[in-house]
Amino acid sequence: MTIPGHNDEPVKTAYAVLAAISVCHLLNDMMQSLLPAVYPILKENYGLSFAQVGLLTFTFQLTASLLQPVIGYYTDRRPKPYSLATGMAFTLVGLLLLSRAAGFGTLLLAAALVGSGSAVLHPESSRVARMAAGPRAGLAQALFQVGGNVGSAIGPLLAAFIVLPRGQGSLAAFSLAAVVAIALLIGVGRWYASHGLARLKPRRPRLAASALPRGRVAGAVAVLVALIFSKFFYTASMTSYYTFYLIERFGVSVRTAQLFLFVFLAAVAVGTVAGGAIGDRFGRKPVIWASILGVLPFTLALPHVSLAWTGILSVPIGLILASAFPAIVVYGQELIPFRVGTVAGLFFGLAFGLGGIGAATLGRIADATSIEFVFLLCSFLPALGLLAGLLPSIETARETAAPAAGDAAPAATAR
Repeated sequence: MTIPGHNDEPVKTAYAVLAAISVCHLLNDMMQSLLPAVYPILKENYGLSFAQVGLLTFTFQLTASLLQPVIGYYTDRRPKPYSLATGMAFTLVGLLLLSRAAGFGTLLLAAALVGSGSAVLHPESSRVARMAAGPRAGLAQALFQVGGNVGSAIGPLLAAFIVLPRGQGSLAAFSLAAVVAIALLIGVGRWYASHGLARLKPRRPRLAASALPRGRVAGAVAVLVALIFSKFFYTASMTSYYTFYLIERFGVSVRTAQLFLFVFLAAVAVGTVAGGAIGDRFGRKPVIWASILGVLPFTLALPHVSLAWTGILSVPIGLILASAFPAIVVYGQELIPFRVGTVAGLFFGLAFGLGGIGAATLGRIADATSIEFVFLLCSFLPALGLLAGLLPSIETARETAAPAAGDAAPAATAR
């Protein structure tokens, strides 16, 4: 695929590039979401314990969390236009191994390869979105993120209607999606090398100091980390164990459970986009406060209601909880001006890592107690949203601080 460029590209939005990385993000997250979606099959085929199921998620998310900031840091200094296609090749191999795994060790290797592919795609595609954005950086990032959210939502649906009837081996058919993504990303790599780097250089502003003292900045980052812990531990309970919870408590079929998971993930997709837009209008701190703490009544009710109400409550839980992360990332970028890449790499890495630790921890708790106890325990996690009250108001701090001379770009969009 060749994506056209023009001499006046730096002032225009390259929609063809944005469409390509959004589609690839969709395909990548669809493939990686197949892993938790087929946990019931893997558990039965290999006689896995809940702890081993959690270890699969831990392996996937640990590789993604550790490698992602490293890759972002490295390619900031040594751009690799074709790294995206290489990363997708790791996902391709991981998916093929997952479909033909000989044992638990092979499953762990497959999860690690899929995690490595994800670690390359997210920071590098986000960088490409900035290159292609022109004057519409917010729209570019939104288009990129929407692809991933849709992919995460449809993965369990495809597992329910394709993998379940045909078995574990049918996962190999999804390798075609990886081949399509590799072809698209080779085209993106050509555009990256010939036009993208030239677009990025003139947009690099001077670094500026934060309007807040370093101590307050460090304290605010610590609060954000605690909120990320709350969000992604609870999210891990849903993505890794929601199907088991529905099967064990209500006796539903695996297919029905995966349809419920699809509903939750679809709500997450909508909530992620909405959180960014609402944060632009009303400020990041109110959204962080409302999204983490506001979901508490719904999570507390979930372990005590019927099957129908469980499905209904999963929608506001997904919507409200997912709206937090875009606001947290942008707030962190505004908290530490002109360190957008560093903040994004740190927070996305934490998101993957904490999600993996959460899955492994909750799996052990489930083995020792029950899956219903896990959901009862996790229902209290959003109470950590009270910590959002400790976050400083960045807008107020900036109004009292004189802007640095020559700083033309806002912190949220500067590199």
